[in-house]
Amino acid sequence: MKKITLLSLAVSFAFATGAQAKVDEQQVKKLSNELTPFGAVRGANADGSIPAWKGGITAPPAGYEPGMHHLDPFPQDKVLYTVTAENLEKYKNVLTPGQIKLFETYPSTFKMNVYQTRRTASYPQHVYDETLKNAARSELIQQGNGITQAAVGIPFPIPANGLEAIWNHILRYRGEALTREGGQVMPTSSGDYTYIGFDEQLMIPYGVKGASPEKLEESNILFMFKQKVTEPDSRVGTALLVHETMDQIKTERQAWIYNKGIGREQKAPTVAYDAPGTASDGLRTTDDFDMFNGAPNRYTWTLKGKQELLIPYNDYRLHSDELTYEQIVQAGHINPEYVRYEKHRVWVVEANLKDNTRHIYKKRVFFIDEDSWQIAVTDIYDDRDEMYRVGMAHGINYYEVPTHWSTLDVFHDLQSKRYIAIGLDNEHKMYDFSAKLRKSKFRSRALRIENR
Repeated sequence: MKKITLLSLAVSFAFATGAQAKVDEQQVKKLSNELTPFGAVRGANADGSIPAWKGGITAPPAGYEPGMHHLDPFPQDKVLYTVTAENLEKYKNVLTPGQIKLFETYPSTFKMNVYQTRRTASYPQHVYDETLKNAARSELIQQGNGITQAAVGIPFPIPANGLEAIWNHILRYRGEALTREGGQVMPTSSGDYTYIGFDEQLMIPYGVKGASPEKLEESNILFMFKQKVTEPDSRVGTALLVHETMDQIKTERQAWIYNKGIGREQKAPTVAYDAPGTASDGLRTTDDFDMFNGAPNRYTWTLKGKQELLIPYNDYRLHSDELTYEQIVQAGHINPEYVRYEKHRVWVVEANLKDNTRHIYKKRVFFIDEDSWQIAVTDIYDDRDEMYRVGMAHGINYYEVPTHWSTLDVFHDLQSKRYIAIGLDNEHKMYDFSAKLRKSKFRSRALRIENR
């Protein structure tokens, strides 16, 4: 991996190797002036290419109504410059090794259209308020495989180590509950693909307004996720249920799979780590979903610092219901004409596989947007220390919530020259963040009742 250029951090602390937590009162105060409530630097960078944070998007654009695919707040923005294989050398300092590898792999087709940087990430005030509380109280437990005294907001807005940073991603605010339709494709090297559709429901006790650390620890549930396959017909009748826990040593992730051919739900302890993702053709692992999820215990996590990087951001054009899947999906990578890149500051977190532990990924480097704690890019290495996969999350602000989240996650397999694009919903209904979901629908027997 190329040398990372570290920025001067706006907070004075040393990176710890253990699971530290809690920051003193003086550090917490910085979250109200020098830093954003989520711990990002409020000010612009040295040359002004990254502007100061002004609160992000605080209201939907004119004409938007809930239920619509989100309108682009910046339809007049023009491309500032385009990174190609020909001018790559000029921009290597703002690219990850994995992104550089994509240019080398697809020199005639892959490119990055770079736009004005707009720091649009925003969240409800109560989430900011709870984040301030978390900063002074949240702690990692069980060698970082659990968390205590945290609720609703980011647990570690001023992270002391890589474990705290990755927990910020896992627990970033995405509303309280939602339903969504969409799916994924895994094109062949020639670009042919079959669309696999999903109906998904997510219930997030951790994010509920008024949730307390004590109640969360009593239930030991961070979120519950349910997914069923809706197309093609040959795959209908398969469903998954996951209960993610707060203390993963006390109770590991609970997962169940329903298969219509068997006719009953089955406990699925292997739905974790490097088990192949649902209907993924082996192009992603289970813990690749949402860029990273699940227990972090198989890796040693190191917080490397910050870097200015070109990342997918404000990808409203890619999100639009005016696009078809045929327009987006092509051989090698998604159509770069519809992708927007911006320069942002990112936290750099390196995960190295522990000795006597197994995973198909020996090393993963995560580049995490400082404003949202959304992993924007991940570089993934195999056991030969060669670049294996590159993941990119195409983020937007779902401004009716508001929250910053990806509209599409794409994992590029450099060895097979294929990719998986997860979250395609241009031809389907938009997420419903106002959904009222019941806990009873997230019991294992609900899989059988709903999919028989």
